[in-house]
Amino acid sequence: MKAIVQDAYGSVDQLHLRDIDPPVPREDEVLVRVHAAGVDPSVWHLMTGRPYFARLNPQIGLRRPARRVRGWDAAGVVEAVGAGVTSLKPGDEVFGQCDGSFAEYACGKAEQLAPKPASLSFEQAAAFPVSAVTALQGLEMARPGPGGEVLVIGASGGVGTYAVQLAVHYGARVTGVCGTAGVGLVRSLGADDVIDYTREDITDRPTRYDFVLDAAGNRSLSRLRRVLAPRGTAVFVGGENAGPVFGGTDRWVRGLVLSVFVRQKLRPVIAITRRQDLLTLTELAESGAVKPVVDRSYPLSEAVNAVRHLETGHPRGKIVIAI
Repeated sequence: MKAIVQDAYGSVDQLHLRDIDPPVPREDEVLVRVHAAGVDPSVWHLMTGRPYFARLNPQIGLRRPARRVRGWDAAGVVEAVGAGVTSLKPGDEVFGQCDGSFAEYACGKAEQLAPKPASLSFEQAAAFPVSAVTALQGLEMARPGPGGEVLVIGASGGVGTYAVQLAVHYGARVTGVCGTAGVGLVRSLGADDVIDYTREDITDRPTRYDFVLDAAGNRSLSRLRRVLAPRGTAVFVGGENAGPVFGGTDRWVRGLVLSVFVRQKLRPVIAITRRQDLLTLTELAESGAVKPVVDRSYPLSEAVNAVRHLETGHPRGKIVIAI
């Protein structure tokens, strides 16, 4: 099969399209013939091996990638199932998380896959799993009630576009933060207001928010606390532009420690793809409450360009690789 393989940590130039043997599913896994794969920042982190401390995890790899094929998000058709799998069968159309989804075939745990929403194409479904699950689990940490004030930072990105739609679905009053090019998109997703960060700072307005989801990963704790209500909750997604060693996770720790001493809650989102969350997202997609936003699609042969666009292009929504 053809796959995007990485043998050493480094830049996007370390990614290569090669012919390799297809994976074999373990007892609790299924083999998926991948039709489309989503591209998200975790791909960049695995490609570069940053933050460095994450390499202590043996599943990441200390000196070189422990797993050579990139990609997490996937949508496709079940080709084979492990001996312990009863929830899926060959021929089922599925979406969810598969390790090494930038390939013609990939394996995923049955508990991290669910039937593909019938109303979505494979490319649309591949834009859902990691980003939408992250937004869902982030908002569930302190679900905003009707009329609550919600601020979504990075509102035009992969996680942010889902967070805006979910908060609107919950009845909150949503303000999105994004660059000039994303303002129209964020408004179209239902945001009541949009802050263009190139023209004003989130602290310029008097509003104090009950819930803040920082999907951009680069606001200081002091700035987040200034816009947060006295008993509000702020959650962090990722830690971009924060140094190669800890990659912003030090902010997670400082937020958790600070939360012990103040009434505000400052917490990281460490999302885990679960079948039940995928089923919840399927219901929301079928009802029209949440829709995927696909910035652009690349063929597998141009996956390197897809990752490069993720690095430098400020994509609106998700980038998808069609396989």
